[in-house]
Amino acid sequence: MSRSERLLDLLQVLRRYRQPVSGRRLAEKTGVSLRTLYRDIASLQAQGADIEGEPGLGYVLKPGFMLPPMMFSQEEIEALVLGSRWVAKRADTHLATAAGDALAKIAAVLPADLREELDASTLLVGPVAPVADRIDVSLLRKAIRHERKLDLSYIDTDGGETRRTVWPFALGFFENVRVLVAWCELRQGFRHFRTDRIRQADISETRYGRRRQVLLREWRETQNIGPPEGRRVGSA
Repeated sequence: MSRSERLLDLLQVLRRYRQPVSGRRLAEKTGVSLRTLYRDIASLQAQGADIEGEPGLGYVLKPGFMLPPMMFSQEEIEALVLGSRWVAKRADTHLATAAGDALAKIAAVLPADLREELDASTLLVGPVAPVADRIDVSLLRKAIRHERKLDLSYIDTDGGETRRTVWPFALGFFENVRVLVAWCELRQGFRHFRTDRIRQADISETRYGRRRQVLLREWRETQNIGPPEGRRVGSA
């Protein structure tokens, strides 16, 4: 393991603890000697990591520290490239552009050797048929972020149009379709809406009644994604 990878590993271990953890335990977790551990902590502090503590008392990493770009490992670089390429081909136009911009910002501050790794990445994303959305999907993401109700005009599986007021809290991206996950006031339950069947979507000024994190947790339970097991979600 290189020194940079070792320092990154130490930061990742520190992030798991909210209370001070002893140097000996950190050394055990990272597989180094106690003397090396103390040197590594000093190196991270010199690079700007807000690590408080001292030998005998333990160490804690204060919230808010951002990893310097030089700390990315080769596999992390590959993950960033692959992820941005996937988003560029499968997300809506605004999100695809944002993925490219984010990767460009990272590349601009990477050391030369890591920038070369990023540019030369051989992880490719295959072609995908375009999703024929009738609306701007970024509007759905905005409603989710701000926990606002959405008034939808939706084409059901029989081709009929229905009006729904929903509480959107998640958006799923699949190979050939995108799916809005929401609580439906009409059905009084969780429903899935294909974005290519949404004819019109208007954001309400009204916040919905529960936090999106709560809705997501309850939905996961109904889908048996996490305990406890719940009922099956119906179609829109």
